[in-house]
Amino acid sequence: MISEDNEVVEFVEKLIEIDRLGAEQIFNAVREQRNMSQTVDHLILPALERIGQGWEDGSIALAQVYMSSRICEELMTLIPFPEPPAQAQHTEHARMAIAVLDDYHLLGKIIVSSCLRASGYTFYDYGRVTAQELANKIQEDSIDIILISALMFRSALQIKELKRLLDQAGSLTHIVVGGAPFRFDSLLWQEVGADAVGTNATEAVAIITSYMKQRSQT
Repeated sequence: MISEDNEVVEFVEKLIEIDRLGAEQIFNAVREQRNMSQTVDHLILPALERIGQGWEDGSIALAQVYMSSRICEELMTLIPFPEPPAQAQHTEHARMAIAVLDDYHLLGKIIVSSCLRASGYTFYDYGRVTAQELANKIQEDSIDIILISALMFRSALQIKELKRLLDQAGSLTHIVVGGAPFRFDSLLWQEVGADAVGTNATEAVAIITSYMKQRSQT
């Protein structure tokens, strides 16, 4: 049996070679041994983190980062996500949104979005935006809580600019962040001015649930 680390190494090789078929074969082999959450946490996220590091140190081209992310997004469509329970629609407590700050990596957003929907939450999906665009949308839609996913370190740093813009506008929007840069540096979320950090989609949902509970009690 191939070790977990070797699975990630081989998966990375297939991704940067833009070998979708080879990547899918490894992905399917891991899926046979693990559930959806484990497949994401033990294969996809570590692979994309390594690719992101490669881009940061100049060994991997941006085009390879982008295509690797797209392949992973396509592979994720092979995993059926549960439908949200009809009785659990959290729409009355807070206005919520999710976004990526000028980052080509959308997989984290896709995973968190799917888990939020499966938990019965509704939210705005702003896609890939700049800090200024996101600040504008947050104010226009009166967003109470914004979730931001980042793969690149430079994208994570833009959250600091978003925080500045929101403070300047007098916004009290709660910022929740996640992604590789925040796993590499456990204090980064505080440095960029976020209110909370989640290391995976499950934690993100738990943070939202806790926030909603506190809000309903005030």
